[in-house]
Amino acid sequence: MEKRIENHPILGESPKGKLVKFSYDGTTLEGYEGEPIAAALRVAGVMAHRYTAKRHGVFCAIGRCTDCVMVVDGKPNVRTCITPLKEGMVVETQYGASAKEEA
Repeated sequence: MEKRIENHPILGESPKGKLVKFSYDGTTLEGYEGEPIAAALRVAGVMAHRYTAKRHGVFCAIGRCTDCVMVVDGKPNVRTCITPLKEGMVVETQYGASAKEEA
């Protein structure tokens, strides 16, 4: 059974564009163009998007909190729950408030 969110109670129906490839922490994944990055990651089994003192994933799924922020195409703090997926995106786990793992 697929875990894709097809009709969000607040954001509405998810678009089902063409299947595209993107990378997540160096692994090639697929998702539908235009769907939220977090939705494509969820289908692939990725639930943690950043690490701080607590492990985070998707909490609100409407862009209000910052639990789903990740580094997207080199830019940290991108809210993946509302950012549309595009072909070739590079998505990386975020550590704290930066793009690099904190020592």
